[in-house]
This record gives sequence, C-alpha cells and structure tokens, in this order.
Amino acid sequence: MDISFVDLIQQFRRLEPTLRRRFDEVFAHGQYIMGPEVFELERELADFVSVTHVIGCASGTDALLMPLMAHDVGPGDAIFTTPFTFIATTEVVALLGATPVFVDIDPRTFNVDPVSLTQAVDRVRDSGKLRPRGIIPVDLFGIPADYDAIEVIADQHQLFVLEDAAQSFGARYKGHRTGSLGDMAATSFFPAKPLGAYGDGGAIFTNDDDLAEKLHSIRVHGQSNDRYNNTRVGLNARLDTLQAAVVLTKMTVFEEELDARQRVAAHYSERLRDVVQVPHVPAEIVSSWAQYSILSDHRDAVRSVLAAAGIPTAIYYPIPLHLQAAFSYLGHQVGDFPICEEISSKIISLPMHPYLAEKQIDRICSGVITAVQPQHDN
Repeated sequence: MDISFVDLIQQFRRLEPTLRRRFDEVFAHGQYIMGPEVFELERELADFVSVTHVIGCASGTDALLMPLMAHDVGPGDAIFTTPFTFIATTEVVALLGATPVFVDIDPRTFNVDPVSLTQAVDRVRDSGKLRPRGIIPVDLFGIPADYDAIEVIADQHQLFVLEDAAQSFGARYKGHRTGSLGDMAATSFFPAKPLGAYGDGGAIFTNDDDLAEKLHSIRVHGQSNDRYNNTRVGLNARLDTLQAAVVLTKMTVFEEELDARQRVAAHYSERLRDVVQVPHVPAEIVSSWAQYSILSDHRDAVRSVLAAAGIPTAIYYPIPLHLQAAFSYLGHQVGDFPICEEISSKIISLPMHPYLAEKQIDRICSGVITAVQPQHDN
C-alpha cells in the first residue's frame, strides 16, 4: 500500500479527460502566452475569493514581489514578517534592497505573533534607521494569520498588509476566503499546493483599482497601453496559458478536495492528539491543510520508523530564515527568536492530500505512535 506525501497521480487520473480537452483547446488556438484561459482563470479566482481584481503571474514568488514593486519598496524600508516560512517570503524584500525585519511566532499556530509584531514595529520606528512600510503575514500550512490584530497594528502605523496565502488558498478566516485579507494577497500554484498547476504559477488579489493597474503593467515589463511604451521597470511575470488551463480544471473539484483534506486532518488529530502536539486551528478559521505538521521531542525516531515503513515525511522548516546564510548580513544569532527555533527543532509534516484512504492514515498514525510511545514509557 504505497503512500505518497502529495499524490498528484490519482488527481490526474480523475481529471485526465478534462485536462486533455483543455490542453487541446490551447493547442488549437495557439495563444501560449496570456491566452484566454489566463483571463478566464482570473475571473474564476476573483469570484471564488470575492475580490475585484486577480492578476495571474509566473510564480508565487512573483506574486509576492510584484506588489512590493507597485508600492515602490526599496532601500531604507522595513518589511515585517516571520522567519518561519519558505525563503521566498523574505527573498523578495531583499531583492528590492529593503530590510526584512523578523518577528517571532505564535507557539500554537506558528504564524506571526501580534505582540512580537507590535514590539518590532515600535523598535524600528524608535531607532529611526529604517522606515516601517509593510507587513507580510504568512498563512502557514494553510492556517490564516491573526488578521484582526495585524490590521490594527498596520492602521496604527500606516503599514500595508500583503497576505502570503501561498499555503492557504481555499482557507477561511472568520467567513472570508484567504486571498481577500489585508490590502493585497499573493498565492502560489506550485504543484504541491492545495490548488496547484503542473509547473510554476501564481496570482495576486486586490480590491485596489490603482494597484491592479500597476500590477498589470509590472507583469509585462512595465508596459503601458502599448507593448513598446514602458512606464516603469517591470518583470516578465506572465502566467503560462497551459498552467492556467490546469488550474481551471482543478478548480472544478477544489471544494470537494478541501472537504477531503478536512476529513484527513480530523482523522490524524483524533488518532494522534494524545501522543504528539497536533495542529491548532483557532475558532472561526478553516484551514486548507497544505501540510499536516506535528510537534514531537522524538522527531528523529518518528521519521526513522515511518521511513522504514515506506512512509515519506518532511520538515518545514529545519533552519529558520534568520539563521540562513543568505540573511547573515542582518546579524541574527541563535536565541533571537526562541519560539521559532524551538518549533523548527520538533516539527515534522506527515503525508497530506485529498486522496489518502483511512487505512493509509491509520498506518501512518500507527507508525507515529510506535515511535513515540516507547519514549513516553521511558
């Protein structure tokens, strides 16, 4: 009974006839760059999230970079975010010459801690060395950050909020879809995401007409109403038509797959809550379950037992960003963000996708229990 960490094969088999029809339509019209499927997808995403504008782009990284460019973020600007995320969240800040300012995380949700965020903003403002400009909360593993608290801080200090929904597309925060939180939002269609393409892709969400106009320009080399009239420095960040066709097809089963992820997560939590720390989902929040991540003091034993049984696992993230060589110029050291560092030493992600059978989940849980229980007994 093979178990995949993310099973794209079963999903493909289910969607294959529609996918092939969609591909044939693209091959027939031949508009491989910015074809009609791109604009169709943007409309469907806007309806799904309930926002005015969606701008498809080439990757989740571009989806984070482009809004910062539209806000003219650059040297001397401070952007507040978490060190417990994939590097793309902070990489885009550094690429523009701005300064990432890390904030420790909540020990239960692993998202930005609002109290630590307030302290960081006050510290930067009082030092006078950098201009506080914006916040990039990350909806880690599919659980939205605490946007009510974050928005209060942003309003007090006139900061923009760029929601990093790369892992949370499809989740809900107090009745609102992720992608509609903050001033703008970014998501990724990397294949392993809850809504993924068969290559790179991303999208930006906003209700701001002026921002949307800038983003459309930045997406295509900064062009204006004519392809050879460039009003700003931009990017080649267009969403590939074939990838748009894939995402359109997957959207037809997305709600059903989100429900299936809920069932998988509930089964995991029921079996494991007494032996490891299972994910905490706050009230009025629905996770999209991009990952199912547990905490254990016996992580190595868990990984070893599961690997011996042919069950894949992953660690997100073994080295927090403030300790990565790429950000050594910021001068951080071990102990600067203790909660983040402790979580990174204990976290392990189990297989998570909509096509996990109950027998497979039980087998995974039995492996975790086998690895942890002897340690508890000792």
